[in-house]
Amino acid sequence: MTAADAPPIVFVHGTRFSAGQQWSQQLAALQADFPVAAVDLPGHGSRSAQPWSLGAASEVIAAAVDSLDRGPALVVGHSLGGYAALEFSRRRPELLRGLVLAGASVSTTGAWAVAYRWVAGLVPRIRADRLTRWNDRLLRRLYPPEVVGATIRAGYAFHTLPAAWGEVLGRFEADAMRHVDAPVLILNGEKDTVFRSGEREFARAHPHARIELIPRARHLANFDDPEAFTGAVRRFALQLPVRG
Repeated sequence: MTAADAPPIVFVHGTRFSAGQQWSQQLAALQADFPVAAVDLPGHGSRSAQPWSLGAASEVIAAAVDSLDRGPALVVGHSLGGYAALEFSRRRPELLRGLVLAGASVSTTGAWAVAYRWVAGLVPRIRADRLTRWNDRLLRRLYPPEVVGATIRAGYAFHTLPAAWGEVLGRFEADAMRHVDAPVLILNGEKDTVFRSGEREFARAHPHARIELIPRARHLANFDDPEAFTGAVRRFALQLPVRG
């Protein structure tokens, strides 16, 4: 594959994060070899004031693909961003060259969703500054400053969580993979027991999907091992067939 054939890559963040906040390590590592972009989903980051919807999220991803002006893109979605990328795949298949689902291979219709609905309902009752302190403390305990510094400085979009998860929960099953007209890499942290629990069903539902695990990593696998996560994305990107 030549440099001209290198697929553009669009990164889609997870719940409460934003574009450069979650993906700073990947953008820095890949930008010399690929056209790359990271989006702010509705209700997050630079789009904090915009109302959340999966339809609007799909259009944000589509606009990022168009902005790179290199044709269909590899879309990398984490958690909430993974489910948004699945919806994008259904709505705008002509813009998709490949899909990486990271921490987003569990049916959102399962029994575990009850707990997440409870959390989504609880979040608005807790002051945002308290939630921020809890998140900052957790990230500082788990990760080095060079990995999470951008995340902590940018802050969090707690206000969007109820609407975002309210729409995602009950909507996605492995059957959603049949709408993906491109190769798929299911990229999970080995210890992400909840969000990788349906990975085999998701992989079986698509003719060109495979699973790769980041050893010892949890839900935020790109924070736990940035090099391994980036390497997996790079290898998958270079294996994608050329599309017009």
